[in-house]
Amino acid sequence: MADPKGFLTTPKQLAERRPVDVRLRDWNEVYVERSLLPIITKQAGRCMDCGIPFCHNGCPLGNLIPEWNDLAFRDDWAGAIERLHATNNFPEFTGRLCPAPCESACVLGINQDAVTIKNVEVTIIDKAWDRGGVTPQVPERLSGKTVAVVGSGPAGLAAAQQLTRAGHTVVVYERADRIGGLLRYGIPEFKMEKRHINRRIEQMRAEGTRFRTGVEAGVDISGQDLRSRFDAVVIAAGATTARDLPVPGRELNGVHQAMEYLPLANKVQEGDYVDSPISAKGKHVVVIGGGDTGADCVGTAHRQGALSVTQLEIMPRPSEDRPANQPWPTMPMTYKVTSAHEEGGERIYSVSTTHFAGDEHGNVQELHLVEVEFKDGKFEPVPGSEKAIPAQLVTLAMGFTGTDVKNGLVEQLGVDLDARGNVARDGKFGTNVDGVYVCGDAGRGQSLIVWAIAEGRSAASAVDRYLGGKTPLPAPIKPNDRSLVV
Repeated sequence: MADPKGFLTTPKQLAERRPVDVRLRDWNEVYVERSLLPIITKQAGRCMDCGIPFCHNGCPLGNLIPEWNDLAFRDDWAGAIERLHATNNFPEFTGRLCPAPCESACVLGINQDAVTIKNVEVTIIDKAWDRGGVTPQVPERLSGKTVAVVGSGPAGLAAAQQLTRAGHTVVVYERADRIGGLLRYGIPEFKMEKRHINRRIEQMRAEGTRFRTGVEAGVDISGQDLRSRFDAVVIAAGATTARDLPVPGRELNGVHQAMEYLPLANKVQEGDYVDSPISAKGKHVVVIGGGDTGADCVGTAHRQGALSVTQLEIMPRPSEDRPANQPWPTMPMTYKVTSAHEEGGERIYSVSTTHFAGDEHGNVQELHLVEVEFKDGKFEPVPGSEKAIPAQLVTLAMGFTGTDVKNGLVEQLGVDLDARGNVARDGKFGTNVDGVYVCGDAGRGQSLIVWAIAEGRSAASAVDRYLGGKTPLPAPIKPNDRSLVV
C-alpha cells in the first residue's frame, strides 16, 4: 500500500475546476492544469491495504488501481504508467470521461469518501505524455493476417491497437471525416480536448494501424468486400440509433437530436465552421434527458450564449446518498452536479413532454409538459400540472436504442441481431458468421467508455486466437459480463 495512515490523515480533495465565468469564455477543458503533484500523491496515498481491492471488480478493465496508486505516491511515474497501460489502452480518455465505477466500489467508500482514483489515473497518463513516456509499440513480426475494424470509437480503437501490436495488419474504417467516433464528435471539447485523440492516433499510425476516414461500411465498401479482403472483421460501430420523442410538434424547426447538435459544435472547434449551423445563441434552450449527453448539451448551450437552459428528466430527482437498494460496491444512481450544471440552468424532474408549439414559420417556440408519477409500472400524468416553457431550441438526449448499421452492413454480412436490436454474439464476441466479431455498444448496447475499451480488448483477444490458434492478449471481460456496474 501507499501511506499506511493516508486514509486516516488525508481528506479527499478533487481536481480543481476553473471558475465558471472564466471557462464559459472558451471551449478548453474545465479543469485547472493537472500539475499539483503534491496533492495528487497525497490522494494516491489514501489507497488503503484493503485485502480484497473491490475497485478491480468495479472497473471492467480490471485496472491495477492499488498498484499504480502506490507507485504514484512514491513518485515512480514511469512504473505507474506501465501498470496503468497494462490494462488500459487509453487512460487519458477514461480519466476524463468515465463515471468511475471503481470509486463506487472502493473499500474506503463504505464509510468514508472514496479514493479519487480517476484524478490519479489522468495525472499519471498526462505526466507520461509530458515526459515522453508514451511511445509506439511496434510488433516484432507480422502475422500475415489482416483485420478490418468498422468504427473508430473507443471499442474499435482498443481492438485495433491490440491486434496491431499482436502483428496483424489492421485497417480501421470510419464514416466520419475524422477518427474518434463519439469521442471526436459526441464529447464536447470542454470535457476532453481533441488533442488527446490526435496524439493517440499518431501513436497507432506509428505502430502500423491504418485508418480510412469518410468510408461507410455497408455503403462505400460492402460487407462482402470486407469478408473477401480481410481474414477477420470486427464490428465496433457503436449504438447510434437515437431514441426519438413522437409527440405533436416534433417536426418543428429547432427540435434536434443531441447527436445532430453536439457534433456541429465540435466541428466549429475543428475549424470546419465559423459558427454552428445549430446554435443556442440568444435562445431559450430545453434539453430533454437527464444523463451525461444531456449535460453535454447544457454546457454547449451555455458556451454558445443561450438566454436560458432547462433540462428535463422523466425520472424523480435521485437522492444524494447511496440508495438502500443499491448497496456498496455497486455503482449507485445518485444526484450528480456536473461541470455543466455548475454553470447555470434549471433542472426539472418527474416531467414528461406532451407537445411542442411553434410560430407561423414552423419554428418551435414552446414546450408543453406535465408532471408525472410512476404507478403500476408506468408514468401517469398528474392532473392540473400542465404548463408551458419557452423553447427556441430543443435537444433530445434520451439515449440510444441500437446500432444503425443494421440496414446495410448487418444485412450484407448476414449477422444476426438480438432482441434489443444489437448485433448478437457468442461467448467469445463472435457473431453467427465465421470470422466476424462485434464489440462495444454495437453488441452490448449503450454503455460506458470503460466497457467499450474492455470489450475492444477482449474481442481483440478472441480475434487473435481465431487467426493464430492462441493469443497472449488479455481478455478482461466476457460478452455477457455486467459485473458490479450499470
